[in-house]
Amino acid sequence: MNYSIYLVPILGLVGLAVMYTKFLWVSKQDPGDARMQEIASYIANGAIAFLKAEWRVLGFFAVVVALLLGYSGTQTEKSSPVIAVSFLLGAFLSALAGYIGMKVATKANVRTTHAARTSLSRALAVSFTGGSVMGIGVASLAVIGLGTLFIIFYNLYVAQSGDVNGLPMEKTLEVLAGFSLGAESIALFARVGGGIYTKAADVGADLVGKVEAGIPEDDPRNPATIADNVGDNVGDVAGMGADLFGSYVATILATMVLGREIRIPEDVNLTGHAPILLPMVIAGLGLIFSIIATYFVRVKDGGNVQGALNAGNWGSIILTVLASYFLVVSMLPTGTLEIRGVEFDRMDVFYAIVTGLIVGALMSIITEYYTAMGRRPVMTIVRQSSTGHATNIIGGLSIGMESTVLPILTLAAGIFISYKFAGLYGVAISAAGMMATTAMQLAIDAFGPIADNAGGIAEMSELPEEVRGRTDILDAVGNTTAATGKGFAIASAALTSLALFAAFVGVSGITAIDIYKADVLSGLFIGGMIPFIFSSLAIAAVGRAAMKMVEEVRRQFREIPGILEGKAKPEYEKCVAISTQASIREMILPGAIALTVPVFFGFVFGPEVLGGLLAGVTVSGVLMGIFQNNAGGAWDNAKKSFEKGVEINGQIYYKKSEPHKASVTGDTVGDPFKDTSGPSMNILIKLMSIVSLVIAPYIAVPGASVENGTDPRIEEVRPPAGAVEDSEAPGAESTVDERTDSSSVTGSEEK
Repeated sequence: MNYSIYLVPILGLVGLAVMYTKFLWVSKQDPGDARMQEIASYIANGAIAFLKAEWRVLGFFAVVVALLLGYSGTQTEKSSPVIAVSFLLGAFLSALAGYIGMKVATKANVRTTHAARTSLSRALAVSFTGGSVMGIGVASLAVIGLGTLFIIFYNLYVAQSGDVNGLPMEKTLEVLAGFSLGAESIALFARVGGGIYTKAADVGADLVGKVEAGIPEDDPRNPATIADNVGDNVGDVAGMGADLFGSYVATILATMVLGREIRIPEDVNLTGHAPILLPMVIAGLGLIFSIIATYFVRVKDGGNVQGALNAGNWGSIILTVLASYFLVVSMLPTGTLEIRGVEFDRMDVFYAIVTGLIVGALMSIITEYYTAMGRRPVMTIVRQSSTGHATNIIGGLSIGMESTVLPILTLAAGIFISYKFAGLYGVAISAAGMMATTAMQLAIDAFGPIADNAGGIAEMSELPEEVRGRTDILDAVGNTTAATGKGFAIASAALTSLALFAAFVGVSGITAIDIYKADVLSGLFIGGMIPFIFSSLAIAAVGRAAMKMVEEVRRQFREIPGILEGKAKPEYEKCVAISTQASIREMILPGAIALTVPVFFGFVFGPEVLGGLLAGVTVSGVLMGIFQNNAGGAWDNAKKSFEKGVEINGQIYYKKSEPHKASVTGDTVGDPFKDTSGPSMNILIKLMSIVSLVIAPYIAVPGASVENGTDPRIEEVRPPAGAVEDSEAPGAESTVDERTDSSSVTGSEEK
């Protein structure tokens, strides 16, 4: 085996060391006065209480699924009971990734508030460093977990068998898929549960506090304000951390599975494994270059915060491009490579990686345009707020729908171009290239909720106006970076899902999804429906929990004397309990849909119908994710535009004006869009694809595998039983390769 694989977990350990150093730096910053620390402790304790409650439920779920996977691993030679251990480790590291992000965020928020007393640049340094702890930690855990498990499974199955390219390698990757399944399962529950928590509190706080009582956002008199700030951590930080951890792992895994299918010009073990190892090495080096790029993020007082963050983002992309060139040249062999009838060379692989990085960058730019303050989409919603709540809602929905056009065209072009370069492996490796900068993307994303919390603490601590002004600058940028982070996540999910879909097709032994078949077409339509019912469940859960929150806040305003005068302390803990209980209860059904639907359709109707289902879920889910994320982000920044004052038809409008109240309504509608159902779409489509990949060996078409005991990458392949044996003919290989020859598949399906 290529010894470069041992470099992967080492790079992950380097990342953890850097993360710990940054965590210590954040911890050493001044947390401010006693009042600030008291409020920060409420937020931290609420976040920990939620995670503990969530982990109790997810711990039970993980054990049950692990037992089922362990048993199923005994039923086929392509898997092993060890898949249960792989699943549990993936689930644990996914939860740990979220916990690391939440822990540092609850430390960095109050320290950012205190730093804002000094300068904007100091506040950015603290908040971004806190975000980078999460980004680096998530990427490091993924690289360590995946790299270490691959080494263990390789030595357990491949090295001991002496068959370096056949069934043992297939078993290695199948067992490794359990790690990805565990990561994505926890990510879905964390994302949905955290999203329900944060938006129930946010909606309740806004509707009663801002609209009814007319008090500012994050006012300490509002009983829901602590729950709102807790929600920023458990949803936007812990949920996002688990989300991109799962994306990172799924992308690398899908590329490895497709890398195994590549035919190479020489039967040499080192080059034979290179396509499998390449995505892991790219991820490891991408982590290091993202760490380097974090030092590019600097801003002076009065400077452009968004520009500083963009400098770090572009720095990580450029460094990753340079590293990828040298990696591809050094690891892949010269000559012609082939996967499923598409021929390419190693430079084509490099061009596919560059394509993925460009797609990721373009998705961020497009998302920023549709959600940033001062741009045409947000200003459209601002102007429509002047004529009432209904026109604000209409404007936001319209912008959200419009915002799907450019991202979809970008994704389609990226898929087409990367496929032209290197076939399905090109699509997968382009996604791996995009995900190589995950540490930087997460750092930029997590900076937002930290800044949001910092503003809340400043308001509740009654600090001078200039402090809240500085945190508001960071928060406004944070809204945009949160939206761009979700755009990055959905783009990576689209490419990853296609790669996972291709891997599923290969393992299950089908070559095409024929929508002329009634059952396949039915599966396609049902798959297209699933993101809608999933979103419905998530949004309805936010609505029910928000109703309880509104009733509780109204009760406290009504029954606690002196609360609105600031003479009595609200019962914050009751609002925290409402969000916690509602989120834990409501996250179960959406998660169950994602996990059970592929299993049902796969075993009852077969792999081709399941393929149709996955196609429907992927297309519909990507569109729903982009629409909801961008509509919610645009509504949010339209509301924030009124804080500095906006001109509509020659008149300036500020907070508490009628157009501002309409914008608050729009923001309230957009909250579950952008923080609950929207970002859950990317996990939904990946998780269903991973579940399908895990069950593929059990539902595979009999006799349709190309291997028949040999490695598909070796040029001389024995013809499977029933195929035309004409190894002397020039076109013999294409005749027996059942991945490209539909006639042989038809015959095997008849069998």
